[in-house]
Amino acid sequence: MPKIRSAKKRMRQTRTRTLANRAKRSAIRTAVKKARQQPTPETVLAAVRALDRGARKKLVHRNTAARKKSRLAKRLAKASA
Repeated sequence: MPKIRSAKKRMRQTRTRTLANRAKRSAIRTAVKKARQQPTPETVLAAVRALDRGARKKLVHRNTAARKKSRLAKRLAKASA
């Protein structure tokens, strides 16, 4: 446990942010999972938005987000055809 006041504050901030980021990352994964299971334009669009938001806030790496979006788009095209 930290003894210095600023270190204690930093620990509180980190704990709060970790919990928030975990929830946001989970929401992204859920959106992607729904889009993979049922590739409709609505679910894919929701997943793409979630991935873009996550990449912008550095919750997921931008290349990971781009790769997942590409694969979802390919899956949607295949399902539509």
